Amino acid sequence: MAESIGQSASLWNPWRIARWTAALALLLTPAVMMRISSEWHWGIGSFVLAGIMIGGVGLLYELAVRASGSRAYRAGVAIMLVTSLLTIWTTIVRDDGNGIGFLLLVVAAAAGAFAAWFRPAGMARAMLGVAVMQALLGIAVATAPVTASVPDGPLRTLMFSAVFVALWLVSALCFGAAAKGDA
Repeated sequence: MAESIGQSASLWNPWRIARWTAALALLLTPAVMMRISSEWHWGIGSFVLAGIMIGGVGLLYELAVRASGSRAYRAGVAIMLVTSLLTIWTTIVRDDGNGIGFLLLVVAAAAGAFAAWFRPAGMARAMLGVAVMQALLGIAVATAPVTASVPDGPLRTLMFSAVFVALWLVSALCFGAAAKGDA
């Protein structure tokens, strides 16, 4: 197993190159779109923020690759990190006044991961807890009077939250599978 961890941490690993190339392509997409469409307006601050967010996710995943050779664990980390990134990104983009609640979900996921010492069984429980929090927050926002005044607001809010609940649950399932593999 140590050999597989060492191989995956190698500098010239094709998967590692593919991950960082995809991150760079994701970061460069707005620059290309600004040339093509007049609807894209990114300043330098937007690129810096996106670079920090995407690079941070990449670096955290690199740490997970070094920490575990389990594919299920790595998948759980990848889904957790992407879900956290999407939560933060959609909160920034939407800016509908509900952002702090959704950002606290990411904080809860991080706190749960630290509390579990990044062990698979504890991570599974933490992600399950975050999924429950996401569902409750989605219901709270969907039933808020402000959301009801927006056409299709409650339905869109519940669908949005359902997608994120599913992502948190898939992450929990991956960590659960990794915990069973460790046992």
